[in-house]
Amino acid sequence: MSALGEELYGIDLGDQRLNRRARRLLERLGDKPMVSIPAACNGWSETRAAYRLFDTAQVTAEAVLAPHIACTEERLRVHPRVLCIQDTTELDYTTKKGIADLGPLNYESRWGMYLHPTLAVTPERVPLGLLATYSWAREPGSLG
Repeated sequence: MSALGEELYGIDLGDQRLNRRARRLLERLGDKPMVSIPAACNGWSETRAAYRLFDTAQVTAEAVLAPHIACTEERLRVHPRVLCIQDTTELDYTTKKGIADLGPLNYESRWGMYLHPTLAVTPERVPLGLLATYSWAREPGSLG
């Protein structure tokens, strides 16, 4: 089993088939992190299965990241000092129509959401993993 497979072994999406599919898809995406989902998958049927997985209600960022966050917490316990670094990133989906739950960014004409992760690293700059992610979108009309 790969390191990523070990990291995600404890994923629990409420169904063993979903767990297997998620692990397989995350392995594919981890093997090719710079390519699109269709390019990472082996053919159209695997690509469709990936999108069906994303459309499943119990497949949330929190559920998918839970085993990774647990592993990160274990890794940081062996270090006397850990830095928890946070930053906010704009995800701009202005040109992508029909995505639900988005809001205005810095202008009403720009639509997207914000992602605020917490990354654990050692003072020697060794990344230990994510401790948390928080995403949010402004309410439409809130910049008024």
